[in-house]
Amino acid sequence: MVEPDNIVLEFLCRIDRRLENVEQNPDNLIGRVGSLEDQFAVMKSDMALVRGDLARIEHRLDQMDKRVDRIECRLDLIEA
Repeated sequence: MVEPDNIVLEFLCRIDRRLENVEQNPDNLIGRVGSLEDQFAVMKSDMALVRGDLARIEHRLDQMDKRVDRIECRLDLIEA
């Protein structure tokens, strides 16, 4: 038969192990949140670069559209 003192000691040890896990989890979560913040900052800078690329592409398309209009006028493909 198991003695009552040993049962209590066993339960106290289990509680202690669970508390250690609980104490370690916030540190782990803080590290993970910091990592997510870093990744988000990188994504924001990447998005800024993409926006710049799109602005350059739109500018070039506008220039090409003007050139095509001039060519069509010279060839009398459209009325000026």
